[in-house]
Amino acid sequence: MELKHLFSPKKIGNVEIKNRIIRSATWTGTATADGYVTDKLINFYNKLAEGGTGLIISGYIGIEPAGAATPYMACWFDDSYTSGQKKLVKSVHDHSDVKIAAQIAHTGNNLMKLEYEPVGPSAVWNRRVKKDCRELTFAEIEKIAKRFVDVGCKAYESGYDMVQIHGAHQYLLSDFISPVGNKRTDDYGGSTEKRCKILVDIYNQIRDSVGKDFPIFIKLNTRDYCEGGLTLEEAKNIAKILIDTGYDAIEPSSGIVDFKFTERKTYAAVMFKTEEEGNYFIPNVNALKPVMKDRPIILMGGVRNPITADRMIKDDIIDFIALSRPLIREPGLPNRWVSGDQTPAHCINCNGCMGASMKGGTYCVQLEKLEKEQ
Repeated sequence: MELKHLFSPKKIGNVEIKNRIIRSATWTGTATADGYVTDKLINFYNKLAEGGTGLIISGYIGIEPAGAATPYMACWFDDSYTSGQKKLVKSVHDHSDVKIAAQIAHTGNNLMKLEYEPVGPSAVWNRRVKKDCRELTFAEIEKIAKRFVDVGCKAYESGYDMVQIHGAHQYLLSDFISPVGNKRTDDYGGSTEKRCKILVDIYNQIRDSVGKDFPIFIKLNTRDYCEGGLTLEEAKNIAKILIDTGYDAIEPSSGIVDFKFTERKTYAAVMFKTEEEGNYFIPNVNALKPVMKDRPIILMGGVRNPITADRMIKDDIIDFIALSRPLIREPGLPNRWVSGDQTPAHCINCNGCMGASMKGGTYCVQLEKLEKEQ
């Protein structure tokens, strides 16, 4: 089988991607403690670029210190970070024809560094610090929205091909659209439209600054999987609002922080053992597809079989696939598939790579075991 659909070009906005394979944003734990780009981080991306991926989405980039509460995550607090980001982008572009997007984020109430204060649109319980997070003031929300805009513009100026807004996984923007995380009664809370206001404002202000040719897309929570949380039906309405606003693509995800993610599907990195359990965000994609107009929808979550992916693209179910854990195991996976070896990704979904990110940088622990045994 030729996989001609999986390896056909398609545009996000005005930017053409050489194939339909996206590296979904992944925290690698390879920036400095202060969030500056390192050679190790650049080398990680270079391997992805050389491996045949069409679009690399960076690991989330913290827009301000209080919103960068994950160890060794890349950050962009001020202009001192720009030279490293430019070096990363140039290195990726020099190595291949791959495109690269900056994912920008505020960690909000979902934090690992306990020295930071958890914040959110409303004061809701934080299980790590065992107290409610602090509710942001109206002025603080406007300031944070401006920081997203400023960093989005810096990404444009630094040579990134596009920017992705992180609106998933109980990070700050995800909490705004969630009825569990957002109980405000002002312009930023209440109705679905008001809970989307910050996402609409960020898009409009970046667009006004960079013009129409720089794609702006979003990783969007589409279910919270908790009582009273965001439902798929409301997520469909949110997606419509965002597409009508102008967002160039949506990558649906789901889940809030749940330390029992090994037992039920409440988070993006589901551990599963059979192929039938894969592609687990297809219901989310199916729900959003009717409101996408001509904008691409990206399937992430348990995508492992290239033949299945090719068929879903052919049948207009999806436009792109997004991979994370498989590309940690095999950075050259797209090249393997296009060369004729169409066996599914070797990743066994153990999530060992997530723990490795806390210990000097992400890597496939299963591959390391195999190499030691040899």
